[in-house]
Amino acid sequence: MAEGAVGTCPQVFVVDSHSNYISMPSKKKPKWERVGHKFLHLLVGLTVLGLVVQGFFIYNLYKKTESFAHSGSHPTYQNLSSPQKSGQQDGNTMSQVGSKESSNIPIVRPHTGQIQERPFAHLMGSNDPVGEDNVVQWLHESGEAVTHIMSYNKGRLLVKEDGYYYLYSKVQLNTAEECALIQHRVMKDTSAYDKSIELMKSKSFRCRTPKNSSAKVSDGEDLWNSFLGGVFHLQVGDRIFVTLENIQKMRTGLTENFMGAFMIFP
Repeated sequence: MAEGAVGTCPQVFVVDSHSNYISMPSKKKPKWERVGHKFLHLLVGLTVLGLVVQGFFIYNLYKKTESFAHSGSHPTYQNLSSPQKSGQQDGNTMSQVGSKESSNIPIVRPHTGQIQERPFAHLMGSNDPVGEDNVVQWLHESGEAVTHIMSYNKGRLLVKEDGYYYLYSKVQLNTAEECALIQHRVMKDTSAYDKSIELMKSKSFRCRTPKNSSAKVSDGEDLWNSFLGGVFHLQVGDRIFVTLENIQKMRTGLTENFMGAFMIFP
């Protein structure tokens, strides 16, 4: 090497052992574990939200129930805090159940003040049905016969309250002996007219003819039934009765013959 030659200085690298460095995790968490944490947080959030909504609805329901319980203008609601008073009005004894808080629960009761007793009557066949002017006579007190807010006199029902009534009558006759014209009528006597008014009528000509001219009429029965029914407006003082042509042929019996009336609208 020549003396004048200049030597190249070697490069020196200094390592600072005290410098900061970022430590990387040696191993990542599994993907399912990360998803599980997110799903758990979502469930907790939904649960809290559900509790809030449920509390809101319960609060609204309580407010509505309290407003109904304290409303004195509604006739169908009452407070259970006075059960003895309501029980006396309805004819029943009511016992208070539960705590004091349950006394605010409203109950619905029927409008007992609007219930009105209506007239009705059911008359049954008599063993002696023949009356004056073919007016059929009835039993009005025995068996299933009954009258309510109506009265009976000599085959006639007396109306005591105005209204629309359903009237009905059924008779049974034995027409086996000879030819006969049968007329079954439901009649009304009213103070507005001097004569009876015909409300319903059934008319039939019954004649049992033997097959041969030389044959005799059978001694058996040839029963004929007639039923009449309809709705009519009746006034206080009207009298309802049944007439029957050839009333002597009427087959007696409690269930074979009957008449009745009941109010359907006041």
